[in-house]
Amino acid sequence: MGSALKVVSVIPARYGSTRLLAKPLSDIHGKPMIQWVYERTQRAKGISRVIVATDDDRIVTAVKKFGGDVMMTSSEIQSGTDRVWAVAQEVPGDVFVNVQGDEPLIEPSAIEAGVELVTSGRFTMGTVMTPLRNEAELRESSVVKVIADQTGRAIYFSRHPIPYSRGPLPSPGAEFVCRRHVGLYIYTRETLKRFSSLPASALERAEVLEQLRAMDAGIPIGITEVDFTSIGVDTPEDLENVRRILVKG
Repeated sequence: MGSALKVVSVIPARYGSTRLLAKPLSDIHGKPMIQWVYERTQRAKGISRVIVATDDDRIVTAVKKFGGDVMMTSSEIQSGTDRVWAVAQEVPGDVFVNVQGDEPLIEPSAIEAGVELVTSGRFTMGTVMTPLRNEAELRESSVVKVIADQTGRAIYFSRHPIPYSRGPLPSPGAEFVCRRHVGLYIYTRETLKRFSSLPASALERAEVLEQLRAMDAGIPIGITEVDFTSIGVDTPEDLENVRRILVKG
């Protein structure tokens, strides 16, 4: 694999959300959240096309209003990965990037680092991780933890602190063994197709983490560490935190 590969970024965006209705359209300094994600994704080098994949006309309208590329996909689709695959069946590309629509702080450099894991030929599926900032994040089930081996392959993802430690937890500022997983996924077309065809695994159902389906099926996931503040917006409190961090643009 090499730089000539066509890399397509897809941003799945559903209108419905159990904790924050119309989340992709949430206003952040005069722009909908989906626009922040779209524009940051566009800045990543090596991306040939960015597409919002949605199931709602209101999101289609919002994306078109700021000049973005958007595709309507079935409301029957349950997962972001399946929505990316729906786009891949209509759009030519060698590598597909699944950028979460609720990550308005996503760094272009983080996307580039994840993409390189796949375009280099090292892995057919890749993702990224960031340092844990404090013990509260370690304990919070909404913060997904990951451990990796020395070759850059993910060993396991969990909502619980991993690995188990018999001694006291690291003091503030000390390095945690695990890292915080950022919901950014990169796949070759073939791996995306295979992944989408797999049934949910026992591990996936237990942790409610889609990437464990790939691990259960023996698909190695490459992972690289990047340093940025990742806040996936799930609650009104998350939205306020993001508004404080982002300046009007």
